[in-house]
Amino acid sequence: MSNVFVLGLATHPPAARLAHLRLEEIAYYTAKAALADAGVTRRQLDSVTLASSDELDGRPISSMLMSAAAGGYETDEIKIADSGASAMCMAYARFLSGESELGLVSSWCKSSKTDVDAISRFGADPFFYRPLGIDRLVTDAVLAQCLSEEFAIDANEVAARVHNGYLRGARNPRGMRHQVPSLEHIQASPYESTPLRRLHRAPLTDGAVSLVLASADYVRARGIQPLAELMGIGWATDAYQMGAARLRRMDSARKAADMALKAAGLKSFDDLDVVELECQTGFHEAALVRALGIDKEEALCPSGGVYAQNPLFCTGLVNAAEAVLQVCGRAGPVQRPNVRRAAAHGCHGFAQQGNTVMVFQSVEAMQ
Repeated sequence: MSNVFVLGLATHPPAARLAHLRLEEIAYYTAKAALADAGVTRRQLDSVTLASSDELDGRPISSMLMSAAAGGYETDEIKIADSGASAMCMAYARFLSGESELGLVSSWCKSSKTDVDAISRFGADPFFYRPLGIDRLVTDAVLAQCLSEEFAIDANEVAARVHNGYLRGARNPRGMRHQVPSLEHIQASPYESTPLRRLHRAPLTDGAVSLVLASADYVRARGIQPLAELMGIGWATDAYQMGAARLRRMDSARKAADMALKAAGLKSFDDLDVVELECQTGFHEAALVRALGIDKEEALCPSGGVYAQNPLFCTGLVNAAEAVLQVCGRAGPVQRPNVRRAAAHGCHGFAQQGNTVMVFQSVEAMQ
């Protein structure tokens, strides 16, 4: 038992463009809703862990402006710049170390504010990769090509996975409810970078997510029934160089999953009822289910994942919120029956350089 629990959560209603709201307002409304869901106030918090990208936010040291709006006023605050899911790793460590008893984890992203692919080029080193025009699109395409060869993934499977993701996402009230493209439409969409077609890639959205975490001592002292227990978490970062071996092996995804499962006392993904993966393309999903040994297709992304909403920087933390909703029976129309344990996955960096996996269990499974 990790002794870290989720008391409340909230996701901001997504949109292709939240032009009527400032970033501060999005973060504020989402954090406020999560605190209300947990039945606690901002003044009770002893830690706030934020995750955001200065480049995507369009402001340097964005936490100087965002921390107060996100619940960090006069509260110990740490900012993570890798991904929303990475913030959960930091918060988890803070609780296990005894540094925090009641904390808030928040992340946001207005993908519409900028050209995300262009901004991603700044993540390339200026001497080798950047002159080649390496960006998020190109690295995802190179990864897709390597994974197709490694795992024998064909275009028909990719199109089917994208189509099914949209179908699931269309039922999620917390998603965009995009129009579901047909298999023919997906397979006929133009190439953006071979082998990626336009509809192989999940559409980006604006959004935010917050979760309230508490220690076992806090929960016991107040007789609180949490939404879920965070059983275990794992993270790993692969080499920056995008050689064929790195792209084919998916080592960081495997290591993060193994670490999380071991911490949770589980043997494999067969022990989970739901798995929410961050798969920015259909190729990513096809490869991850093979690399991680996910055999139960019915457990895969009931929320629709990135095809429900995809606020890029915090999509992995949105997956964590969806996993918690599944284990506490609050997922609504996308609720799967008898969910006791669920995992959430997030990734970041060029070609999935970094990965995070979180495992949650229901109150009933704790007993």
